[in-house]
Amino acid sequence: MARAARRALPASPAIALPEEARDGFNGLDFYPYDPALRVLAGVVAVDPESARIGASRGLSIGFERFGRTCFELLGESRTLDLYWLAAYGGGVFLPFADSTNGNQTYPAGRYLLDTVKGADLGGVDGRLVLDFNFSYNPSCAYDSRWVCPLTPRASRLGAAIRAGERLPEHAL
Repeated sequence: MARAARRALPASPAIALPEEARDGFNGLDFYPYDPALRVLAGVVAVDPESARIGASRGLSIGFERFGRTCFELLGESRTLDLYWLAAYGGGVFLPFADSTNGNQTYPAGRYLLDTVKGADLGGVDGRLVLDFNFSYNPSCAYDSRWVCPLTPRASRLGAAIRAGERLPEHAL
C-alpha cells in the first residue's frame, strides 16, 4: 500500500516535481520488493555531535548526530548514523549511499528515515525497522530548486542496495 501511495505522488505537488515537468512524468520507478532488505537494527547512543551536513546547491544544513544503527544486511554487519534535524520541523534523519548511486539511484544517496516527512516504520522488540525497500530520493532529485541534505561519508554502505526508489526517469 505505501509503495502504491508513493507512486501516486507525482500528481501532487508533494513530490517536488516542477509544474512544467508533471505532464510528461511517467511515475516513480522502484526495484522489486526484496524481504531480505528489511532489517531490524539496534540503536546505540553516541555522544551528541553537532554537524553541518553538505546539501545540494552548495549549502549545508544543521544536524546533530545522536545515535548509530547496527544491523546485518546482505550477510555483513553494518552501521548507519542517526541524525536529528536542527532546522525546520526537526526529526530523525537517516540517509545512506551505496554503490548503485549515480547509475541506478540518485547520485547523492537516498533517505531511509525522515520523520519530518512521515517516513518512519517504527520498531519491533526494541529495535528500529529499516526497510530499504522504502528508501526514496530526496526532493532535489526531481527539482534542483530544492535544497536537500547529502549523504555524509559515514553513511556510505559498500554494497549495492537494489531496493527502493531508482533514478527518476527525467534524470537518466
